[in-house]
Amino acid sequence: MKKIEAIIRPEKLDAVKNALEDAGFIGLNIVHVTGRGVQKGIVHGGRGGETYTVDMLPKLKIDVVVRDADAQKAVDAIIGAAKTGNIGDGKIFIMPVEDVIRVRTGERGEDAV
Repeated sequence: MKKIEAIIRPEKLDAVKNALEDAGFIGLNIVHVTGRGVQKGIVHGGRGGETYTVDMLPKLKIDVVVRDADAQKAVDAIIGAAKTGNIGDGKIFIMPVEDVIRVRTGERGEDAV
């Protein structure tokens, strides 16, 4: 199994959530995060010509655990829905998952996904 962590723009949440659901992935977790990457923040103009930089930008982290064979399908759904073509679109991290346990039933492994 694979855990897919996707950092996306907050305004893309509904599109990504719908794309994942359309691809057959219902279960996910979302965490509000702040961070910076290549974008390095946004420079704002203030009154009197002063400028300031906001270098920690709000993003969302979506966590999805899928079967190995479904990982690329989930990644493709996320990219298709989250991509604007502009800097700051986010990143996707894919990690192996050793085991999953459904608390309610005790099911393990892929049966618990």
